[in-house]
Amino acid sequence: MGDTEAPEQPAEPSGEDPVAGFVGCDETIERLYTYLDGELTEQRRVEITRHLDLCGPCVDAYGFEAELRKVVASRCKDHVPDDLITRVASALEKEHLRQNN
Repeated sequence: MGDTEAPEQPAEPSGEDPVAGFVGCDETIERLYTYLDGELTEQRRVEITRHLDLCGPCVDAYGFEAELRKVVASRCKDHVPDDLITRVASALEKEHLRQNN
């Protein structure tokens, strides 16, 4: 959408449930992380996708978050030493056994 204004979003009726199938900017931004993680219901995912298709500011926020995740994932690849993994696994197993006795 570039520099043009985002299309007007339908107003929610006051005192009533939101319009069925309509997701506003606040909810879209609030659910961006779960959307990116693929953790939404199919219906909610479709609603958020529909909103992103129509709303420039929200799609910009989505693009930023998606790109940020890629950068973080590509640069944050610390190697965990094998002996640390073994010690943590052993400690977890001991704690599990302690709690079950």
